[in-house]
Amino acid sequence: RGRSYIHSPDPYYQQKMDRIALYLLKAWYEPDKYVFLYQDEFTYHLQPTLDRDYEQMGEFQPLARRSYSSDNAFRGVGALNAITGQVTYQQSRKIGIKQLTQFYDATVSDYPRAITIYMVEDNWPVHYHPDVLAYLQPQDFEFPIYVPKNWPTKPSSKAKRGNLPIKIVQMPTYASWANPIEKLWKWVRQTVIHLHRLSDDWSTLKQRILDFILP
Repeated sequence: RGRSYIHSPDPYYQQKMDRIALYLLKAWYEPDKYVFLYQDEFTYHLQPTLDRDYEQMGEFQPLARRSYSSDNAFRGVGALNAITGQVTYQQSRKIGIKQLTQFYDATVSDYPRAITIYMVEDNWPVHYHPDVLAYLQPQDFEFPIYVPKNWPTKPSSKAKRGNLPIKIVQMPTYASWANPIEKLWKWVRQTVIHLHRLSDDWSTLKQRILDFILP
């Protein structure tokens, strides 16, 4: 069986990985001061996805039982503590500026004594929107960031100011294997989402995913 593969084209790949390792060590040796989190978003759907499963011997096959409803999508955002394994997680119909700032609030609430929360994030442009950054402590990005050219360079008048003690740590481009929270998303898909029987019960499916991630 083939294996999906891509190599990160990021010219700063090794420098970013070295920086991630440095901040992880700080959190390891001074956990009362520093917290190190791997952050990411994921999407799941009302209709079940296909995968292998057990079934009776013979000609029987596991079925992904679809409903007659139109498919629907929901998104989750989470942060995995690299030292303790603790997860901060929220889910919503969409993840945008408002939802990210709410998630950052929840993260800080989980670590009220932390001086700095190092949050490793991928290159999704919304992570670097001026209105999102305005809610955090001033950021000193060590590597280039890429956002749409038509975006504003300064926060809007509606932007919330929070000075939250979160420092964004930039991940290499196309390097999902470097983010351990991807294993949590894979576990959720394998355990709850693949071949699920809730294509007619959207609210229960969402609750099952929430209960699985935050038992």
